[in-house]
Amino acid sequence: MKTIVAEPLTRAAFAEFGDVLDTEGDAPRMINGGMTERFHDLAKVEATGEAARVLVSIFRGQPYEFPLQLKMVERHPLGSQAFMPLSPSPFLVAVCHDSPSGPLAPRVFVTRPGQGVNYRRHLWHAVLTPISQVQDFLVVDRGGEGNNLEEHYFDEPYLIELPETAND
Repeated sequence: MKTIVAEPLTRAAFAEFGDVLDTEGDAPRMINGGMTERFHDLAKVEATGEAARVLVSIFRGQPYEFPLQLKMVERHPLGSQAFMPLSPSPFLVAVCHDSPSGPLAPRVFVTRPGQGVNYRRHLWHAVLTPISQVQDFLVVDRGGEGNNLEEHYFDEPYLIELPETAND
């Protein structure tokens, strides 16, 4: 089994997979009479296909044990999928480039407290993976007709380890 150690999530490192949702480095727009900072247009939300619409949901994820055996990844061909934690706890993000024979080896990240991600349409990614506690997420994804879920099971799982600082 191949072992992968998760790396810190940054906009530069994740750019080829989607968007990092955070406020770092963005100049806010002042709205509501100067009482609210708006961090504008943080992600490209995609929804294609018949009767497509954008869904806003809350997911409650159970924490996983580490090291984690990553056996399966999924993707959504008709829309992007964004996860924004509603608590400051970090979570694991695993993504894979595609090839004619299926997903390649994963690249794995650990978010900083308060960071979220927006997975591009067609991107192979792991399921929602909280690290140390039950965690709620605001999720923005696609609803509508058509099959918007594909799953791939690896012939041999990958062993995912957290860096020593991930549970701090």
